[in-house]
Amino acid sequence: QVQLVESGGGLVQAGGSLRLSCASSGSTFLTYAIGWFRQAPGKGREFVAVVSGGGGRTYYGDPAKGRFSISRGHAKNSAFLEMNMVTPEDTAVYYCAAHRLGATWPMTNSADFAYWGQGTQVTVSS
Repeated sequence: QVQLVESGGGLVQAGGSLRLSCASSGSTFLTYAIGWFRQAPGKGREFVAVVSGGGGRTYYGDPAKGRFSISRGHAKNSAFLEMNMVTPEDTAVYYCAAHRLGATWPMTNSADFAYWGQGTQVTVSS
């Protein structure tokens, strides 16, 4: 069982930056790829980015390309999503998730992930 906790959400002006964190106390966290998804009101869950267990590989969805950066913490028990040049379209609840064993890289579908955090709200004002 992997428990994930997101933090770092909040209100930011368009064009600004925000850093989201995903933390886990589980010792097996290192073996999981960690993905970020988001869900805006009235919309489905959208893939943002994923980073491999070791942190050496990353893959981005269209909303994130060129603006967001995903990484793992030095101790590998955390993951981050650095969001730059945000727009009001980035307003959503952001979730981190740990991949389902057996899912193949890159994991971009929510079904590829077995464990989810509760989410953190990001609101971008125009």
